[in-house]
Amino acid sequence: MMNEKQMKEKVQPKSITSPDLKRKTTLVFIVVAALYLYSTYKTESTLPEFIKSFPRMIEMFGGFFPPNLEYVSRVIPALVETFYMAIIATTISTLLTIPFCLLAARNINTNKITNQITRFFLNIIRTIPDIILAVVFVGVFGIGAFPGIIALIFFSLGILAKLLSDTLETIDMQPLDAMRASGANSLQTIWYGVVPQILPQFVSFSLYVFEINIRASVVLGLVGAGGIGLLLDQQLKWFRYDNVMMLIIVIFFVVVIIEYISSKIREAIV
Repeated sequence: MMNEKQMKEKVQPKSITSPDLKRKTTLVFIVVAALYLYSTYKTESTLPEFIKSFPRMIEMFGGFFPPNLEYVSRVIPALVETFYMAIIATTISTLLTIPFCLLAARNINTNKITNQITRFFLNIIRTIPDIILAVVFVGVFGIGAFPGIIALIFFSLGILAKLLSDTLETIDMQPLDAMRASGANSLQTIWYGVVPQILPQFVSFSLYVFEINIRASVVLGLVGAGGIGLLLDQQLKWFRYDNVMMLIIVIFFVVVIIEYISSKIREAIV
């Protein structure tokens, strides 16, 4: 028979805190704090530097207001070009993603050589920032929307193929095995066994990438890849902050509207 003390020890869990754990936690905290302080010192990102620059920040932000409402007539054409860039890049990357995600999924493509080559290629694409892609393609094709579209296609392909290949690896394989056993070929197996299982996620991911491309195309324009970002870069160089503020307001509302519409479509599908 257990006495009362033994029963309490059995019912109540032991405390996870211990002198050893406290020492480790303290050591980790000291290391992180020291790394933070050293980083702020090396980058000169200290509080005194921020306070010293604060008057210049106030002066700069003062130039943003009031926004130049008359500049909207110049913003709309560039905004439409940005929208077209995102549409073209998302559509092409969505089509290109289909074979790549099938080859990258281990349960669909059982050939280890082609599977590893595809995954390696997609990993390389994902590791290259979109703005670096834009710089390269602007150097090849010149300033304009075309290099921005090419950069967005590669950028979107890396994201979509990763998301969809991971989704493919979680599907139920029993319907596919049953179709193969009944004599279905690879195309029939994919169309009737794979597509119905991943179609909602496929549409959802495509809409998500479209939202990302709208925002990314603004940044790509800063390096000459067309769209509203190119106009934003010009106004910043000319110190026309009232026009920049108008651009920011337009971009903000467009992104919010697109995200709202996309979320409603995803809710209806998924």
